[in-house]
Amino acid sequence: MGAARRRRVVGLGVLVAVLAVAAVASLAVGARSLSPGEVWRGLFAGPDADQRLSEIRLIVQTVRVPRTVLAVAAGIALGIGGALIQGYTRNPIADTGLLGVNSGASVAVVAAVSFGLTSPLQYVWFAFLGAAASGVVVFGLASIGRGAGNPLTLALAGQGVTVFLAAMTTAIAMTNQTALNVWRFWNAGSVAGVEFTVIWPVIGFIAVALLLAVTTLPAINLLNLGDDVARGLGVNIAFSRTVGIIAVTLLAGATTAACGPIAFLGLMVAHVARYLTGPDYRWLVPYAGLLGAVVLLVCDIVGRLVVRPAELDAGIVVALLGAPFFAVLVWRGKFRNS
Repeated sequence: MGAARRRRVVGLGVLVAVLAVAAVASLAVGARSLSPGEVWRGLFAGPDADQRLSEIRLIVQTVRVPRTVLAVAAGIALGIGGALIQGYTRNPIADTGLLGVNSGASVAVVAAVSFGLTSPLQYVWFAFLGAAASGVVVFGLASIGRGAGNPLTLALAGQGVTVFLAAMTTAIAMTNQTALNVWRFWNAGSVAGVEFTVIWPVIGFIAVALLLAVTTLPAINLLNLGDDVARGLGVNIAFSRTVGIIAVTLLAGATTAACGPIAFLGLMVAHVARYLTGPDYRWLVPYAGLLGAVVLLVCDIVGRLVVRPAELDAGIVVALLGAPFFAVLVWRGKFRNS
């Protein structure tokens, strides 16, 4: 095993260990702090436990375990989605929101709630369908005309669809108070309060997307050498990009449906992963997934602590971290071009 490969394998091991520590902290930290021993007992306590243990069991099993599982799944999905969309568009500041999935999910949520579907288990499916539909529309628009397949065309199509759907969301929300209230809290981006009845289908979609993503990793490496080189090496560019965009849409759509839009996460962790592994997407993608899970978990934990006993949604904490990161990326790009 070469030195670079050994270093990458060790790095993956370190990230898994950090993720495990963050998961334990996520189970222990909140309005009521629990010791590791209490967390352990709460995980395996049955319904016949005494009153004190029953309270701990309720906190751990019904509140913090689903929250932690969703944060890990969503972080992996957004991290990998960010890495994939940057690879397929060859755009270093691309994020999963580039495909319009966030705005597509938002308009579907407010539309569903305005028709009386106020349960998360009900409107999460509409959110996913809205996210998927917007991704298909953006990809379709980017695939026609003179600039078909051009990364810039994809970015422009995504921005146009996002602006249109954002206007639709605002128009619907302003005419329905219930939809406005649900959208206001869902739009902040949170992993709290979501039950396993919602989480399991989301994980299923993420698993399918990850299988698709794995099949496209060698093609991304070649696509980043340029379309002509990739074509000369036998890559079916249209097929590879289509499969990749479907994977990104599933990853971002499922996550946005469950948590609401969480901006900048995929953008940040993809750049950190690239710094740690180099441009090889066979390593960059798993690094980005693990980093995404760690960052989202840590941001969720920070959100529980900074305004305790109240909470700050994980999406807000990620945005507070990601906005300066994005600004630095833009500044460095301008600086290098000047």
